[in-house]
Amino acid sequence: MFSSLNIRIGFFLAKRQIKRSNPWTTVLIVFVMFFTFLNLVVVSGILVGLIQGAINEVHIYYTSDVIVSTLPDKSYIENSPEVLNIIKSLPEVDVVSARYLNSTTLEANYKTRTDLTEKPNIAASSVVGIDPVAEDKVTNLSKFVIEGEYLKPGDYDQVLLGAYLVKKYLPIDSPGFTALKDIAPGTKIRLKTNGVEREVIVKGIIKSKVDELSMRVFMIDTQLRSMIGRGDFNVSEISIKLKPGSDPALVRDILKKNGVDEVAKVQTFTDAEPKFIKDMIATFNLLGNLLSSIGLVVASITIFIVIFINAITRRKFIGILKGIGINEKAIEISYIMQSFFYALCGSIVGIVVLYGFLQPAIAAHPIDFPFSDGILVAPIGGTMLRVGLLMVTTIIAGFVPARMVVKKNTLDSILGRN
Repeated sequence: MFSSLNIRIGFFLAKRQIKRSNPWTTVLIVFVMFFTFLNLVVVSGILVGLIQGAINEVHIYYTSDVIVSTLPDKSYIENSPEVLNIIKSLPEVDVVSARYLNSTTLEANYKTRTDLTEKPNIAASSVVGIDPVAEDKVTNLSKFVIEGEYLKPGDYDQVLLGAYLVKKYLPIDSPGFTALKDIAPGTKIRLKTNGVEREVIVKGIIKSKVDELSMRVFMIDTQLRSMIGRGDFNVSEISIKLKPGSDPALVRDILKKNGVDEVAKVQTFTDAEPKFIKDMIATFNLLGNLLSSIGLVVASITIFIVIFINAITRRKFIGILKGIGINEKAIEISYIMQSFFYALCGSIVGIVVLYGFLQPAIAAHPIDFPFSDGILVAPIGGTMLRVGLLMVTTIIAGFVPARMVVKKNTLDSILGRN
């Protein structure tokens, strides 16, 4: 369609036109392309990053790289000591945290309650028995203590309360959701689990955007084990942190080959993601693309107008070029190359800003959403696809008006007749 001669002539004309154009006009058009690029990448990247941030927090602060949990019809992992020995023997494993879980009821202010007809201050939750040192190495749990102190080995009759169990951190008045009033570090509460009741002291309060942390009660594993009758040392969850560079899928498969999947569910952090989370990522990605397409349309219209006005004002010059034998295709190519130049420059500036500033800055200082620390998700493959889309759209937007003007009668163009 376009011969090499037409391409060379078109390149020469485009280069000459760009050099002679107003530099501020060129800068303005490039900035339109730059902001269009950011709109294409950043809008969907932030929306997806909102969910991805939540997934990352669950990975880092709860499941770690691999999680071994109970089978659907079991309340604990059978032969847990043997399973733990297999896990710890793997060279890829760095640290392991074994957890005991059981349902519990908490009661506060029972000593000051004088009216027995008054509704007791009760909250239902799950109590988790942990080795505080191992848990902190795996999930950095102590980071989320906002009041009081983190647990130490030997802290019997002391607990960490999730913030969602404390009224002042979750002031929701709902019949189906209860929280404890007047709670602070040092407050005594009753903890009832497996029919055993203990008076414990709140040592600290944990607040995290990971619901599994903010809705649970944590206590020393040896004490909870005795309360729920787990003298067999069978645990409910095992979070496994791997050494840097290790493949979670490989460790999962090794554990399955050793028969661990016969007594427990073995998952990587990716496997453990609920399906609705994956669906939300796809939905937010689609929503981001729809919003970004508006910017793409605006950029296309901008280029169309710029090229159309440019071609109209230079109609006489175009007529002369045609009159001296310059092929129409060469003139059209010159305007296509101008459009390509604007889109390319805008995309290059956008890529530099995106990967050199925006993504590192947001990674270092995540966006504080109520349920996650949002990041900017911008994979190279997806970004290059959007760059290609911007290029194609811009080229079409530049070709159409150029074609409209070039097709006019040569003599009418030279004489300025309509």
